[in-house]
Amino acid sequence: MRRMLMLAFVLAAAVSALPAAAGGGSYPKTISLPNGWLPEGIATGPHSTFYAGSRATGAVYRGSLRTGAGAVLVPAHAGRIATGLKVDRRHKLLFVAGASTGQGYVYDLRTGADVAMYQFTTSTDTFVNDVVVTRHAAWFTDSRQQVLYKVAIGRHGALAATAQTIPLTGDLVYTAGFNVNGIDAARHGKVLVVVKSNTGELFRVNPRTGVTDEIELANGESVLNGDGILLDGKKLYVVQNTNNQVAVVKLSHRLGSGRVVARLTDPAFDVPTTIAEHGRRLYVVNARFTTPPTPDTTYNIVQLRKLRGWH
Repeated sequence: MRRMLMLAFVLAAAVSALPAAAGGGSYPKTISLPNGWLPEGIATGPHSTFYAGSRATGAVYRGSLRTGAGAVLVPAHAGRIATGLKVDRRHKLLFVAGASTGQGYVYDLRTGADVAMYQFTTSTDTFVNDVVVTRHAAWFTDSRQQVLYKVAIGRHGALAATAQTIPLTGDLVYTAGFNVNGIDAARHGKVLVVVKSNTGELFRVNPRTGVTDEIELANGESVLNGDGILLDGKKLYVVQNTNNQVAVVKLSHRLGSGRVVARLTDPAFDVPTTIAEHGRRLYVVNARFTTPPTPDTTYNIVQLRKLRGWH
């Protein structure tokens, strides 16, 4: 998820016209979002639902993967931005990263009502980019600050009153540009995996200490412009946004190394950013960063099939 130019226009008029699925039928290949939506993050939830945030207004759209039909769940909030988002199915919560606001948001998954807002940092040099939810916490990345932000989740979904800032140390070193971006969890949240966009490197993170270890990729490979990521067993899907492809990395048992075994492409890709799964299907959202946004600019979600077997 790259830094985007924030435009002055708002999208209330665009949201009023709800989109239809391309092609119709069950599980359409592409799903339209409202014109002018400016999506970046996507998550899937119960009952074949998907959620897509708006960079322009902070709103969240909820739709059906089966039909493509949907409507706005979280209305526009003045001053908010929505980038990465994740569903907490156990507690019926939706966690959303707030980009350059330095914030993170939590919404009721059923009603879209505000549950909590966290001001992670007041620095002007911040980009809260993505989030993953584990059993005991939500973890947010910051592409400009070498830290993770932790929101603890207690019994019955009780959220911590304040977030913790966890410095990242070890092999990972931030450099000029956009750094850590997508994040996912392995081993029931005992290990986190992140991608560093501007170098194409992958890292394991110890969530207790913040210590990082590089995941060495074979044959000098990289996942440059890596954005959203998705762990599926030992397969790691990495969306390479401006490359218009999804790298598939086979990870070793201890996640210390990996090998790029495929790069998935699709004619419908137009700077895809993040990725979510539903059964054997993958869904990526087209952010269209290279297309000047207007209230009439179209946006969509593209379905792929998971890679079967290894090359």
